Amino acid sequence: MSDTPAGDESPWDAAFAADLIGKTLLIGLTRLDASGSVVEQVQLHGIVTEASPDLGITVICQGDNLGEKFRVPPDLSAIVAAEPGSYRLTSTGEVVVDPDYTTSWTIQSPLS
Repeated sequence: MSDTPAGDESPWDAAFAADLIGKTLLIGLTRLDASGSVVEQVQLHGIVTEASPDLGITVICQGDNLGEKFRVPPDLSAIVAAEPGSYRLTSTGEVVVDPDYTTSWTIQSPLS
């Protein structure tokens, strides 16, 4: 098993990854079409159950997506400590209070 995820030049921080387990992660996703226009913005949140340099960060969702498994890439630099407070998810209207961490991802469709 590698200490560095494929395509990532920063080393995997095993201590930080282990600390994520059991923490609440607020995830923001922006989907773009091939021309770069926003198609959809989605937010979800859940409890981190796994953090692996090969598989990424696995979350079991809470709230509107209760019980769904969601995974983000294994880029720990994209996960930042959340500021205390209430976060209203525009895609669902849910309010998440004091999540531990946040992460945001942009997904662009390829050109046809």
